Amino acid sequence: MSIGNSPEDDRPSTSSEDDRPSIGQTLQQARTAAGLTLEEVSAATRVRIPIVHAIELDDFSRCGGDVYARGHIRTLARAVAVDPAALVEQYDAEHGGRPEPTPVAPLFDAERIKPERRRPNWTAAMVAAIVAVVGFVGFTMFTGGSGDKGSKQVAEGPTTATKPAGTTSSKPADPKPSTPAASDSAIAAVPKDKVTVKLSAVDDKSWISAKAHNGKLLFDGVLAKGASKTFTDPQQVDLILGNAGAIQLFVNGKDVHNDFQTGQVERLSYTKGDPEAG
Repeated sequence: MSIGNSPEDDRPSTSSEDDRPSIGQTLQQARTAAGLTLEEVSAATRVRIPIVHAIELDDFSRCGGDVYARGHIRTLARAVAVDPAALVEQYDAEHGGRPEPTPVAPLFDAERIKPERRRPNWTAAMVAAIVAVVGFVGFTMFTGGSGDKGSKQVAEGPTTATKPAGTTSSKPADPKPSTPAASDSAIAAVPKDKVTVKLSAVDDKSWISAKAHNGKLLFDGVLAKGASKTFTDPQQVDLILGNAGAIQLFVNGKDVHNDFQTGQVERLSYTKGDPEAG
């Protein structure tokens, strides 16, 4: 017997103030009406068959939490042409609603990875030292060839020596100053007057939510493995990562290294400038 046509008697009873069907009934009826099997829905959404079957039985325990449950409901609803917003609203009403948002700035300050100390630019220092040595050697060879005391006195100190008539003094050219180290090209390439955040799902898919500084929703859904999303805002970008361990994060053109774990939920917030400064 196909598990896609389970009898409604096996479905757990749900109590609501109206007569609307449950979330699982709505998804199952829409799938059946569209002529799709569980296997076809699973292949289209990349949600495993046991989870699709459990959701159609109104069993959300396999989803791994409310965040993933909402993400699965949205994905399955789009696959069977059902309004995902209405089903998510029904889920929140039946499961106590969404939790109160945590203040982003204090949470981010507590969880942000401390930036590493900037190491000295040894390359620039070595170049400067080599230029100084070459200049000093050239100066010594130039002034030491004459062999007279006047020349030695000029080389050894600032005292002015008496010079024979008709002689002219030559001044060695000053060594060229070392070239300062180039700035980070990745940071220089992004707009200075905006926040730019790029997310790449490297190891696995992840549900993400991104909002602008005024609360406008920029994206809310599943980022497939290998896919990337870029968000910009004049002031601030707020993020929620459902599977933070799978995400590689670039903020204002800079790779933000993290030690997030697979399945870990993270709330982050970024503004203009160096993401690791301060």
